[in-house]
Amino acid sequence: MPWIRTLIDDDLRRLRTAAQHLHRPRRRSAVDLVRHLTGVQAQSLPAARLAFPARTDGLTAARVDRARLRDRSIIHTWAMRGTLYLIAAEDYGWLVPLVMEPRIRNAQRRLEQEGVPPDQPAKGVRLIQRMLEREGPLTRPEIAERLRRRGIRTEGQALVHLLWLACAEGAVCRGPDRGRDQCFVLVRDWIGEPEPRERDAALAELAVRYLKAHGPATPTDLAVWSGIRAGDARRAWAGIEDRLVQVETGRGPMWSLRGSMAEAPRGLVRLIPWWDEYLLGWKDRDPVAPPHHWRKINRDGRGWLNPTILVDGLAVGMWNTKQTPKALQVEVQPFSRLSPTVRCGIRREAEHLSEFLDAPVQPLVG
Repeated sequence: MPWIRTLIDDDLRRLRTAAQHLHRPRRRSAVDLVRHLTGVQAQSLPAARLAFPARTDGLTAARVDRARLRDRSIIHTWAMRGTLYLIAAEDYGWLVPLVMEPRIRNAQRRLEQEGVPPDQPAKGVRLIQRMLEREGPLTRPEIAERLRRRGIRTEGQALVHLLWLACAEGAVCRGPDRGRDQCFVLVRDWIGEPEPRERDAALAELAVRYLKAHGPATPTDLAVWSGIRAGDARRAWAGIEDRLVQVETGRGPMWSLRGSMAEAPRGLVRLIPWWDEYLLGWKDRDPVAPPHHWRKINRDGRGWLNPTILVDGLAVGMWNTKQTPKALQVEVQPFSRLSPTVRCGIRREAEHLSEFLDAPVQPLVG
């Protein structure tokens, strides 16, 4: 593998900003962006939608929703790290089995902790599949009521883990909205029969996809981001060894795909949402923000990540939204005094967000 120059953190941020398409390289569709990123974390759909304007021009929230609900080119399901994601429907058959399998035993343990008898998880999953096959899309309360009639325990978090298990086994996913509820459907009814891949081919594809959107990075970064085992991450790396370039950094050796070392231009200001991929994509997150700022971004010390203001890939503050009768207000919480240039950039980003949402957005930046 060829060797190139040593990178400092500023170089690393600019390369990763470009890899994440936070420099908005060209106009693209919703599914194009999701495919490039491999997925957009979507435990909150409103938050997930805001990952798109940070990375695209000319796209609207309505088009993102249409890709998920009408075109079905994007699917909402559990994927990386066992967390809800938006992924490209064409990737479902190889990606979901690969990243979900390591988490299945944990879901079974959680069901035991919820008091679900050992014979019920497999039976519950079969019943969910049958009711969806027979009746079509069903909401969570509808599924719970039908399971209870058949004697399946759904109290506490048992129903959540049963639905997770049904999705992890590849037969069920989230589908259409019904009012304020999202329905569950059979995967084959929603997007057709998924196309699986041989495991080594799937691992290699995952490594390529990951590096396109996160490089420079390491096998450990891939394992942490995707949820696959460390040994499988190394195996994935080995499967594409002839496509890798080793990169020396102040944080140790990393790798990129050959020919993919493009840097984002300087002066980029971006507003990224809750749980954005740029915040989640690597084990070592210090290049994005020093620890004392991470404690503010990750407010509970666990999984909650606040919307963040980036300047050339470095976190300089947080932002939030507040709906008023006249506009959606963007409230800014900087870590230190912002320069006039950055404040101007935030105003431009608010205008861009307004175009995406097709609604007035008012930045409160002074």
